Amino acid sequence: MRTFTYKQPASIESTELVQIVNEEGNISSNVQRIYSNGLKKAFDRMMDYRYFVQFDVSAVDGQRLFTCKKISRRGRVHFKGKDIVTGKDYMIAYDGWQIMIPDLIITDGQYKIMLNKEMEDWSLFTLNEQPIARWQAVYQETHFDITLQIEETSPIQHEAFFIAIGQAVLFVGA
Repeated sequence: MRTFTYKQPASIESTELVQIVNEEGNISSNVQRIYSNGLKKAFDRMMDYRYFVQFDVSAVDGQRLFTCKKISRRGRVHFKGKDIVTGKDYMIAYDGWQIMIPDLIITDGQYKIMLNKEMEDWSLFTLNEQPIARWQAVYQETHFDITLQIEETSPIQHEAFFIAIGQAVLFVGA
């Protein structure tokens, strides 16, 4: 199992570049909340910082690896992920709006990954009912200690996929 940790500022509006550290203690990538322009950032302030949600994960050299963005259309919310390296698009949508904390489905047309969203425990990514990764945020006074663990059996091994989705969907949410 591969483990990655980082300290996310407690304020959801933060656009600070956050370093992801791997199990060897080395910086493996960075994550950052992105606004494409100042107008969107100002409007988002009025919407409690939950309308324009986009997180980019980049390599240490700054090359973008994966992005996850919230899409709101006609009262429906979903997220769009994009693997910048492979060009693959992912749709992330809620499954079961009628329940208090619905699961999410992540699909690229080939894989159908389920994300069980937990508020106080590990949120679990599963494929064919088998865990492939888990993400957890533990609140401290000034930040969240976030841990991502990726199973060796996961078909997706790059942390950028799980971190971008975790930040947009689990950290900020709908």
